[in-house]
Amino acid sequence: MLSAGSGTRLRPLSAVRPKPLCTVGGVALLDLALGRVAALAPSVAVNVRHHAEAVAAHVAGRGVHVSDERAHPEPLGTAGAVAALRPWLDGRAVLVVNGDTWTDVALEPLLDGWDGERVRVLVHGPPGTELVPGAGIVASLVPAADVAALPLAPLGLSNGLWWPAQREGRLDSLAGDGRFLPCDTPRDYLAANLQASGGESVLEPGARVEPGAEVVRSVVWRDAVVPAGEVLVDAVRYLGSSTVLVR
Repeated sequence: MLSAGSGTRLRPLSAVRPKPLCTVGGVALLDLALGRVAALAPSVAVNVRHHAEAVAAHVAGRGVHVSDERAHPEPLGTAGAVAALRPWLDGRAVLVVNGDTWTDVALEPLLDGWDGERVRVLVHGPPGTELVPGAGIVASLVPAADVAALPLAPLGLSNGLWWPAQREGRLDSLAGDGRFLPCDTPRDYLAANLQASGGESVLEPGARVEPGAEVVRSVVWRDAVVPAGEVLVDAVRYLGSSTVLVR
């Protein structure tokens, strides 16, 4: 589970919470991803770097292996993160998903009939959608031999594995239709919440909307307040009265 990114484009929200712990429909993105993967994999790992303590504390006691990348001078990227898991993987292949993407695209087709040798990538889109630069990546399968070969250095899976495997003729690109939103920006984050709720505002437990206030197409985090008389529209309210307007 890739959860080590800094979430720069999601600021100021990601300055308060790690991006994977931002909630959609009241549930942390990381928990949504863990639920999808835990149903298919016997064991799960999460990599951490930015807000590492908060993410590690969130999964503590849940049987999740935490790969702490802070000892490395630079962020490892997606391929480097897989390489860092080699001692824990102990010769196994790995299913890689992002811990900060909201989606209901089924993962099962990615595993169906896999021979354990070819690289597989599940791309968001209708049948026929293929892996190209800029495609929405739902998940990837990395064979054990490729896990062993990836360098423990800053490197992405696209340049470090997918494109080379594609040139070698050993990459399978599968399409998965459904809802898919990387929560990279406040606009994306709000859109994911509204899709999950059917267009209704989302109030986290502990959020306070005072009598006479109105919340429209917005998200209100716990410990945030919408005071009497305010009409909050197309926004994320956090940290008391701090607000990100999405226009």
